[in-house]
Amino acid sequence: MNIYVGNLDYKVDENDLKEVFQEFGTVESSKVITDKFSGRSKGFGFVIMEDDEQAKNAIEELNGASYEDRVMKVNEAKPKKDNFNR
Repeated sequence: MNIYVGNLDYKVDENDLKEVFQEFGTVESSKVITDKFSGRSKGFGFVIMEDDEQAKNAIEELNGASYEDRVMKVNEAKPKKDNFNR
């Protein structure tokens, strides 16, 4: 399952994100989205977990939880829209 994680502190990196979610199960990958020009975090990212039950549990436990003094927004990621599906 692909999980969206929003309202992250700008200093949170991919390893930090992975560590948070590994408490709930196996993390396939984690990605913090950065500005392509400055390289600075945009304050959100994505985590992919193999097991849907573990992912749902992580979403339930972490949505609204505080991490690095920010309240995270965590939910199942919506499929990316392309320019033809608006």
